[in-house]
Amino acid sequence: MVLKERMDDLLGAAVERGDVPGVVAVVVNREGVLYEGAFGKRNLTTGAPMTIDTVCWIASMTKAITGACTMQLVEQGKLDLDAPAEQWVPILKEAQVLEGWDAEGKPKLRPPTRPITLRQLLTHTAGFSYEFWNADILRYQQVMGVPNIASGRIAALKTPLLFDPGERWEYGISIDFAGLAVEAVSGQKLSAYMQDHLLGPLGMNDTAFKIRPDMRARLATIHARGEDGALAPMEFELPQDPEFDLGGGGLYGTAGDYARFVRMVLNRGELDGVRVLDAETVDLMCQNVIGDLRVTPMKTVMPQFSNDAEFFPGLPKGWGVTWQVNLEPAPTGRSAGSLQWAGIANSYFWIDPVRGIGGVYMTQILPFADTKSLPLFEAFETEVYRALS
Repeated sequence: MVLKERMDDLLGAAVERGDVPGVVAVVVNREGVLYEGAFGKRNLTTGAPMTIDTVCWIASMTKAITGACTMQLVEQGKLDLDAPAEQWVPILKEAQVLEGWDAEGKPKLRPPTRPITLRQLLTHTAGFSYEFWNADILRYQQVMGVPNIASGRIAALKTPLLFDPGERWEYGISIDFAGLAVEAVSGQKLSAYMQDHLLGPLGMNDTAFKIRPDMRARLATIHARGEDGALAPMEFELPQDPEFDLGGGGLYGTAGDYARFVRMVLNRGELDGVRVLDAETVDLMCQNVIGDLRVTPMKTVMPQFSNDAEFFPGLPKGWGVTWQVNLEPAPTGRSAGSLQWAGIANSYFWIDPVRGIGGVYMTQILPFADTKSLPLFEAFETEVYRALS
């Protein structure tokens, strides 16, 4: 009861203050759900309530699910973490390193010194980036007429590398290529493979790339925060018939569904008697696998989509498959070796294998790292540890 009272008070008060339009949060351990709550509105204009089964665009929280699908095929020997990924995804043969701009403002490109591996794609060390946090990628898209990744067009994958593969960490579109590798060796679209081999077996019945009519009836609207801090509903939805399934950010789903994925990780690949990954595979996914490289702050170049973003500034952070690993204990109470990532519309999760707990928190707000929603997520996590201690 202590956990429920504290969470209800914290999240309810935030909605009452108008910090967020609506929020859904779930806390789990290996055995089941410890807390779930929903507060506020999923659309400020219509007044439709936020509910436990509200569907949200989970954006880059998709990456961990695509990563799990990829690792299933690594287990089967159909994919190899350290082999050149271009053998499964031929478009990677075209990837060039951006060295600068010529006098006419055209990009100067050169071939990379080594091929891109699947491991580098899964750890954001391949050299790709997103335009939200890199001015050169944004400029390249504008100069070369390359669409953004949310267009769902294959042409969106034709952005350059910022460095030779393996040289540093840079957050970007890499996991979309991993999704194409899954398609190449499975013979299925990513959405079909994911449903057959992960979402279905885990009972994640409200998670999909394509929004079904029953999901749309529960779909939360994304709200934009203006310069004055006010929130207003905005029109945004990923294409429902894209050229390819966005393994890096295309899923819509519920907090409860994602909490089932979190519990699977806490149980080292198994949930309710159904095994989807070997325990040793999950152990590998949960380790820092980028060596001495470190996750670096993401500085915005498109403030309408993201603020500057970094989790736990000052703490060293590595990367697993396919999430951030905090290498020291976090101020929220989270153990060293815990996992976390997020979606651009201010949805967040963490997984603490040491304490055996995890949490999922969903709002639908732009820009990312929202001035009210991100601190609320951190307060939520902190209160969870306090209540459980």
